[in-house]
Amino acid sequence: MSEQVSESMTETTTVAVEVPAAPEQLTMLRALAETVLLIADFGLDEVTDIRLALDEIATVLMGEAVPGSTISCAFTYRDGVLNAQIRAVSDTEDEVGASGFGWHIVQTLTDSVTATKAPFDAGVAGYPTVVEFVWARGGLDEQ
Repeated sequence: MSEQVSESMTETTTVAVEVPAAPEQLTMLRALAETVLLIADFGLDEVTDIRLALDEIATVLMGEAVPGSTISCAFTYRDGVLNAQIRAVSDTEDEVGASGFGWHIVQTLTDSVTATKAPFDAGVAGYPTVVEFVWARGGLDEQ
């Protein structure tokens, strides 16, 4: 059951935050995501699903983050479609959690998800990593 309070917003809006890549910052990321989604008029069930996907991604990225680095999250929404981009610097060149159960949850809860890891960057002492997902009210094929 999904709850929608009013009509979808027609303007594209982006909200972003950057925090230390530490597990105690998950609360901040969850709170920001929930606030953004509620302001964007997503229903409570939708907010819960999206927040869970973000939580799984951020947990993986924080677990492999270069010590002292940051994680950034940007949320762009319009007309019931959310694009989320989560960036961090990884200390490993391994593929981002694609084989774990958490990744399966993310794939189930989102309409699309991609993860890219750049080659080692000496300037940041790690592998710049970006995970992006799209969540669309009613699914992408119905948009």
